[in-house]
Amino acid sequence: MSAETASKTASPSSLQKGAATTAVRRPSFDELGLSPGKRVRLTRMMYEHGPGGGTLLVLPIDQGLEHGPVDFFANPDSLDPDYQWRLAREGNFSAIALHLGLARKFMTHYAGTVPLILKINGKTSVPSDAQAFSPLTATVEDAVRLGADGVGYTVYVGSPAQDRDLAQAAQVRAECDRFGMPLIVWAYPRGEAISKKGGKESLYAVEYAARVAEEIGADIVKVNYPMASEKDKESPSPYNTLHLSPDESFQRVVKCAGRTLVLVSGGEKMGDEEMLTKVRSSMSAGATGIIFGRNLWQRRYEDALKITRQVHAIFREHAEARR
Repeated sequence: MSAETASKTASPSSLQKGAATTAVRRPSFDELGLSPGKRVRLTRMMYEHGPGGGTLLVLPIDQGLEHGPVDFFANPDSLDPDYQWRLAREGNFSAIALHLGLARKFMTHYAGTVPLILKINGKTSVPSDAQAFSPLTATVEDAVRLGADGVGYTVYVGSPAQDRDLAQAAQVRAECDRFGMPLIVWAYPRGEAISKKGGKESLYAVEYAARVAEEIGADIVKVNYPMASEKDKESPSPYNTLHLSPDESFQRVVKCAGRTLVLVSGGEKMGDEEMLTKVRSSMSAGATGIIFGRNLWQRRYEDALKITRQVHAIFREHAEARR
């Protein structure tokens, strides 16, 4: 039995001992079952822009809606969205991800130089996440009209409102298929039920979210890196008995995503070395790329460009020919 096969069939007892797992190979375009339109758009982002080699380096600026202006206090220059657009272009990102208003106001100037991922649903941070739901703020047709290369959609796995969420997601997926638009799902565990089963950063929750994204038809899924904590003992069996390293945990997440490409979310700003370590670990575990916002644009412009170049160097180690 090959090492890869052994890894895929490892028993819970072997994983409890921290047994090494094999890094997951990123699926090819053929394995993703892409239509011609989706293939063209993903090719632009993954091979013709950014680090290339089948990787994705995405700069998101959806935080203004999701978190409010508070995120821009760390770097007042970043309050002007042109700051992120310039960083995406000069830092040679695979794409920039944002909502309709910022796309309409800036895409004319940056069209053709930075691929666009249009985020078409969202919510504010004012209500609690107890019944999290993100209504539509734009359409797939808007994305086509703006020349986008992808559509972003948030699903809150475990929220009491997930029945509406999944129904809305199904409509978006159908439109993406109709227009040949790649669907990137922000898969976020939320709600009281998740909190009572280990929390939103537990392996159970993140792994479940990755699988949900594949099940509902995502081409790419954005997930957080699972974080071990004392709350893990509240996770369902056998998760509450696993003892895995961070790298082993994330490899499981990538495997659960199956034939859906995985992007790692950056979260709150961290130190340079911690950030670069997270990038290395994610890519080594089989991620297709990262989608880091605050970790980049909360830095001074030259510092953001400098660390972006370091991220590019890591990505080049994981570049592949078109498959």
